This record gives sequence, C-alpha cells and structure tokens, in this order.
Amino acid sequence: MPKMNVKKGDLVEVISGKDKGARGKVLRALPSEGRVVVEGVAMVKKAMRPTQANPQGGIVSQEAPIYVSNVMLVCPSCDKATRVGHDWNDEGKKVRVCKKCGAQF
Repeated sequence: MPKMNVKKGDLVEVISGKDKGARGKVLRALPSEGRVVVEGVAMVKKAMRPTQANPQGGIVSQEAPIYVSNVMLVCPSCDKATRVGHDWNDEGKKVRVCKKCGAQF
C-alpha cells in the first residue's frame, strides 16, 4: 500500500492514465484502498434510481477513484507537480515540503 502524501482539498496533477496532465482538487482520500477521488478526473456514467433527493433518476456522471500513485501534489508556491518531503516547522509540527523549491505547505 503506497503512503498517502495527499489530503482532501489538495491540488493534484494526474501523471499517468487517460486523464494525464489534468489538475483538480482532491474530493476524497481513501487511504485503506490507496486511492483518491479527484475533481473532474476519471468521470464515469452511473445509473441512478429515483429517490426523494433525486426524483428524476437517470444517468449521472461522477468521479471514480484513481490510484494515489497516479497523481502528484502541486506546490502552491512554484505551481509545479512535485514530490513531497517532510520537515519540522518552528512550532515543532511536521509539515510537507516541496522537493523542487523547498516551500512548506
């Protein structure tokens, strides 16, 4: 199981697969499965049964989970897809660090 270096709300870039190069926000992280759901990536059609919330029902497009190894975190300061390192900040808290520019996030 790969280590999850991304969290919900992070901006990531897809580095392999049919959506290669696409960027999006992480909507859900599934660490037990090693997958993430990224906004606008790996769209699938799903047949929905009519419910009170969705009385029409029908076919709906939604994001499917993709492997976390197929995405890279985008550094907010240099705006590039980067590997993630870890370091300690001034308050003694563990933070993620961009391997390209050294910025903490």
